[in-house]
Amino acid sequence: AWTLWSEFLEPEFGFKEKYVQTSFSGHRGFHIHVRDPSLLHIDSNARRQLVNHIRGEGISVQTTLSGPNSGWQDRIKHGMSSVTHKLRVIDEKGPDHKLYLDELELVLEKSAKSPTTSGKKVSRNKIKEIAELADDERLGRLNRDNKLRVFGEKNTAIFWNMVKGDSSVVLGSAGETDEAVTVDVKRVIRWIGSLHGKCGLRVTEMPLERLNPESSNSFNPLEESIVFSSDKKFNILLNKDDVTAELAGIRVEGNSGDRLEVTESLATFLVLKGWGSIVN
Repeated sequence: AWTLWSEFLEPEFGFKEKYVQTSFSGHRGFHIHVRDPSLLHIDSNARRQLVNHIRGEGISVQTTLSGPNSGWQDRIKHGMSSVTHKLRVIDEKGPDHKLYLDELELVLEKSAKSPTTSGKKVSRNKIKEIAELADDERLGRLNRDNKLRVFGEKNTAIFWNMVKGDSSVVLGSAGETDEAVTVDVKRVIRWIGSLHGKCGLRVTEMPLERLNPESSNSFNPLEESIVFSSDKKFNILLNKDDVTAELAGIRVEGNSGDRLEVTESLATFLVLKGWGSIVN
């Protein structure tokens, strides 16, 4: 959420912090509400365009790199560095070469299915071929002029698809944007102070700067959104395997059939998640 604000909403869209309300959703993410009166009129289509830009839908790598400074330009530069590192490891058969090969293959599979591209499925051998071609001389030329087809016509296009889909580039892969919620102008927004029915944590408002994970005072929902007591105890019978949960620094682990004595807050969490039930 902090990346969404610091790289897109503020610098590229010009949203003002004074109109922003920030909250923990109570479950799996944060909400940034922009309440600028001049923006309240924008419809679903305009909202979808914002989401598409953030996700990089249909973005032109070469145009972005040669254009003015932007969040996407920085992300693509990081993506180039990340992908070239992975290609070198693949070519040299380094410790993580199989992991990187699987990762890039998955990226290209997703790219081939995207409605904004006309790509076909790319084989692992093709990725290895590009990895072999990705020497310092070619990469140096590409950095100086991103329009060059240094790997050949088709292979260079594949390289840029790997860059666009790399985990260092794709903001949407981390779930920063929820399109269904963002574009729905009639959606009822979760009320500050209410409890989330899937885990029992409170929807909690906080200052925008506390979204920054590198801040010394970053928001910790597993400490600060707890409502129920940490003193009162309950016995829980787990009904799922490989359960792991932690609230207020108290961590529990177990498998189906295990009985645990936990705090009221953890008992609420486990029951609402469907991982256990209260027993006498």
